[in-house]
Amino acid sequence: MRYRRRRPDSVRSNPFPFSFPLASRGLSLALPLALAMAAAGCSSVPLKEAGTLSSYGNLGAPKGKLSKSRVYVDGTRLSPAKTVSIVPTTFAFSAATRVKSDADRVMVANALDRALCISLSDKYQLVSAGQPSDLTIRSVVTDIVPTNKAMAGVSTVVTVGTGFVLPVGVPRLPAGLGGLAVEAEAIDSGGVQRAAIVWSRGANSLQNNPRVSEVGDAYSLASKFSSEFSRMLIKGKEPKGLDISLPSGQRMKSWLGGKPKYAACDAFGRPPGLMGAVAAKYGAPPQWTEKKPKPAATY
Repeated sequence: MRYRRRRPDSVRSNPFPFSFPLASRGLSLALPLALAMAAAGCSSVPLKEAGTLSSYGNLGAPKGKLSKSRVYVDGTRLSPAKTVSIVPTTFAFSAATRVKSDADRVMVANALDRALCISLSDKYQLVSAGQPSDLTIRSVVTDIVPTNKAMAGVSTVVTVGTGFVLPVGVPRLPAGLGGLAVEAEAIDSGGVQRAAIVWSRGANSLQNNPRVSEVGDAYSLASKFSSEFSRMLIKGKEPKGLDISLPSGQRMKSWLGGKPKYAACDAFGRPPGLMGAVAAKYGAPPQWTEKKPKPAATY
């Protein structure tokens, strides 16, 4: 009589005896690939002046790595300000010609102004453009590097797909990345410049999700600019290092698509909230979830 040798229970109870070696092998392959792609994947956007600031003479030397900027801030004269109005962002001619759709330009401008309005609401009372205010903010998009929609689509498939089969998702492919350049200033009620910035930033493989839109990267980078400029205005000095502070309750509510602290911010539309975050993760164009601005008068 022939007997079969029984396998130990510890072996029989594991239906995937090779899962750990495979996961380890996947991790060892994914990490070097991710790091190599991240190092190569960054769009460079030079600082660009459009001649729209009331003065460039106060600006400091260029600084920064991810975001490049030249800034000026008069903290002493900013301190007494209580009210702020935001003039809708415009495009320099050279930047406007790089984006085919007027609707896309409006969307990027609204995203920039909305983020600025929400952030500044932490300290200032926001009033509608044209109303008397202690400070008036004017921003101009000086350059846009369009996102390559085809490459963004491929990157989305690769990034999302590898996330299902590997322990670490592969970063965005380092091709077809977009960018944004902006200049802005804060003018007091007497027409004197109290703060100014010339800023640029390109998308990178780690921090910017690919979105199948010509302005996909410019749309997300608009909020980066607004965060840096508003932080400078609120603190009254040039920001140092990363901002690791927790967002205020009003910011969280507004970012989730809720009613903003001040009615003036509704002129720039409301953030797409969680639906927008999900859409961004899967590469959907921001146009799919972006909400149309609602006039503050009908708030």
